[in-house]
Amino acid sequence: MKIGGYSAQTAVRAADRVRPGARTGRSTDAAAPASGAGPAVEVSDFFGVPEGELTPKVREALMGLMDEVDSLRRELQIAKGKIEGLEELADRDPLMPVANRRAFVREMSRMMSYTERYGVPSSLVFFDVNGLKQINDSLGHAAGDKALLAVATTLGEQIRDTDIVGRIGGDEFGVILAQADEDVARVKAQQLVDAIKALPVAFDGTTFHVDVAHGIFPFGKGDTTTSALAEADRRMYDRKREMKAAAAEDSSDDASAGSDPPAQPRTVTA
Repeated sequence: MKIGGYSAQTAVRAADRVRPGARTGRSTDAAAPASGAGPAVEVSDFFGVPEGELTPKVREALMGLMDEVDSLRRELQIAKGKIEGLEELADRDPLMPVANRRAFVREMSRMMSYTERYGVPSSLVFFDVNGLKQINDSLGHAAGDKALLAVATTLGEQIRDTDIVGRIGGDEFGVILAQADEDVARVKAQQLVDAIKALPVAFDGTTFHVDVAHGIFPFGKGDTTTSALAEADRRMYDRKREMKAAAAEDSSDDASAGSDPPAQPRTVTA
């Protein structure tokens, strides 16, 4: 007895189907009631049960079975909704409104496969928050979390729906830029850096700004997620060293400009 896909209401109507003769063009005038209420209906079967066996108890049992099927269908829909919610939770970073490392790496693998198959350029931008330890030491870890949240939120707000942001770990974030070669990624990465630096972070009556270093790696044939992350990380640290060297040079120049001019040698006459 095939019952899948039916509701209880459908089951009732199944017992009241129009005679097959009405569909094939056979006359139903003889079967039509005198009142003109419509064509006669078929009651000889109910889900394959012959009319002679369709006792009130059988009908009641079938209707009860259909109610149970409907109840199971509703429970299945609820379960599917819960599973989707759990999947979303499993992909989200516990503290930031971005993907966690596992989900980010999975999406990066998909993007790399798409790039290799269709030749569409895509790039990875690796971000590292500068000075987070100093923020934690001077203002507390809650301030550090606020700084990370500001970075994650800014990244998420400044990208397209086709791009992906994820927290790779600690103070490191990644952005996958779809359909972006290295030149396009470089421009976009700088826009993201500028947006992060411009955002004031307020915490416990104090306002501070966050700076980040970044590395860019365009996906190519034969790359893996491991090699892509490692190379983007290396380029990020190269950039970080350049930033530190530039900052040290600026500090040295400032110190020289603010000091007294060097003493001129004096000539002593005997």
